[in-house]
Amino acid sequence: MNVERKTQAARSAATRDALITAARRLFAERGYADVGTEEIVRTAGVTRGALYHHFPDKLALFAAVFEALETDVAGRIAAAAGAETDPDPIAIMRAGVAAWLDACAEPEVHRIMLTDAPAVLGWERWVEISNQHNMGLAQALLAAAMDVGRVPRQPVAPLAHTLIGAVREAAMYLARAADQRQARVDIGRVMDQLLRGLTVE
Repeated sequence: MNVERKTQAARSAATRDALITAARRLFAERGYADVGTEEIVRTAGVTRGALYHHFPDKLALFAAVFEALETDVAGRIAAAAGAETDPDPIAIMRAGVAAWLDACAEPEVHRIMLTDAPAVLGWERWVEISNQHNMGLAQALLAAAMDVGRVPRQPVAPLAHTLIGAVREAAMYLARAADQRQARVDIGRVMDQLLRGLTVE
């Protein structure tokens, strides 16, 4: 690739990032339905043509925003799991789940990931994108727990899907709670108990 093409590619990537950043902030503030494309391009400092060069419509832009946020949150979950000093895979899973629930209490995550994404993208696509970012870590930790005898040997994939489903529902409960602080405490205890229930003492 020559210098001119590299420059064009860099400009294109910068424009795409600007659109995602602007849309992410606006969607977090007011929600998908109340944000128009004109406001997004104005906030991003680009043209409407630039928007449609990268995204066919607002829905596609929202999907990109959702994936960017999923990537960020998944990184935080992985970091929390990696920072856990107890080598027990169950303790590591508990740290990851706690990081996820903490993220879900944040307004941006609450609005984009838990309120708008299921409605805008549809349940099936929402789950598919979420699983792409989280299923691998869940399966790896469950397999590690089985290898050291902390969880009974069993098929990893269905157990991981069931566990991720429970974590997702915990997040939805938290998102809809009138008293989110209390809900975070309550659902955290429930998830700790659920994870402990997987183990062999």
